[in-house]
Amino acid sequence: MNEEYDVIVLGTGLTECILSGIMSVNGKKVLHMDRNPYYGGESASITPLEDLYKRFKIPGSPPASMGRGRDWNVDLIPKFLMANGQLVKMLLYTEVTRYLDFKVTEGSFVYKGGKIYKVPSTEAEALASSLMGLFEKRRFRKFLVYVANFDEKDSRTFEGIDPKKTTMRDVYKKFDLGQDVIDFTGHALALYRTDDYLEQPCCETINRIKLYSESLARYGKSPYLYPLYGLGELPQGFARLSAIYGGTYMLNKPIEEIIVQNGKVVGVKSEGEIARCKQLICDPSYVKDRVQKVGQVIRVICILSHPIKNTNDANSCQIIIPQNQVNRKSDIYVCMISFAHNVAAQGKYIAIVSTTVETKEPEKEIRPALDLLEPIEQKFVSISDLLVPKDLGTESQIFISSTYDATTHFETTCDDIKNIYMRMTGSEFDFEEMKRKKNDIYGED
Repeated sequence: MNEEYDVIVLGTGLTECILSGIMSVNGKKVLHMDRNPYYGGESASITPLEDLYKRFKIPGSPPASMGRGRDWNVDLIPKFLMANGQLVKMLLYTEVTRYLDFKVTEGSFVYKGGKIYKVPSTEAEALASSLMGLFEKRRFRKFLVYVANFDEKDSRTFEGIDPKKTTMRDVYKKFDLGQDVIDFTGHALALYRTDDYLEQPCCETINRIKLYSESLARYGKSPYLYPLYGLGELPQGFARLSAIYGGTYMLNKPIEEIIVQNGKVVGVKSEGEIARCKQLICDPSYVKDRVQKVGQVIRVICILSHPIKNTNDANSCQIIIPQNQVNRKSDIYVCMISFAHNVAAQGKYIAIVSTTVETKEPEKEIRPALDLLEPIEQKFVSISDLLVPKDLGTESQIFISSTYDATTHFETTCDDIKNIYMRMTGSEFDFEEMKRKKNDIYGED
């Protein structure tokens, strides 16, 4: 351990593991440590079920009706992967996919007036959907066709819209879309958490809807993927990648001190030994004095013995409750997975509700979502602070990831990874270059 490294990484959350994998592939000498005896940090999957009860301080042990404890792998942070999104690209390019198996999530649903409806995202579904009236359907179909043909590099596809100036609110006006349609387009297709996007230039929103449609087109049922055995498999996959390229991993290592000289990180002290480094990557829990709180997220893990009503008995799904429907500023999300993903005992379902906290009574805020899940066998409630770094790390060379937000997909996490990569190396993260570097070592496919 008393050695010199290019990069030391503290914490084995997904963000840290992906960056450590990328740095190792880039030829950096990496030491990766975690104070916990398990991988995943805040984004771990907990197994057996007994450990989840302990973690949430629930007295007694799980009842016999829960089946075998080791059949459970419960994610602490619920997220899906967009089939055509950035994380899937990172997995494919680094070939971490060879360690993982994925299943397509069976459906995406949206809440309207106390009921849930399947999110229409293809022309055929839009025309069959009971979310809209006949004329609205035609207008929405026109809008989807416009989005599918839109190309920000080709002004012939703009039809009088300036992607850098026209607001999304004006685009909706142009297609004469009503409030309910705007709600599910912005929140269930473009996956915004609030309505701030309406006043922004429309280019990003249109690209987000394209990402949703293209992800959907890959597998058909929904745009979301989920790994068998839980999300805890993802950080481990990238950890293996790092190890192949000479990265060193140490779990169960207490971090006594991050050593800074003249404002710049020079090493990390653990169990009396010092490992030296030029750069440090870590999650907020290792540097409490260098991060600030910007909000809170409430997450409730619910164990059910039945699929969610009105989802066609799906064994996995996402439900989005747009903020307008429940008089809030931010959406409420439900992610549901089950025994079909090897994360629960036979016949059991895990639904995780999450949202950004807005009041002094967060558990009241998520009531509309819990009502959709009843009866609930067991609840595990957590409220976490949303922490972000106070500075970019360019002076200290300490690069801190942000806490996982309330969204139910990994696009924001990938933005954070690319952002840290840019701050560390001064260049944009390039998927193609990553692929070339791998081919140099492994040869072409």
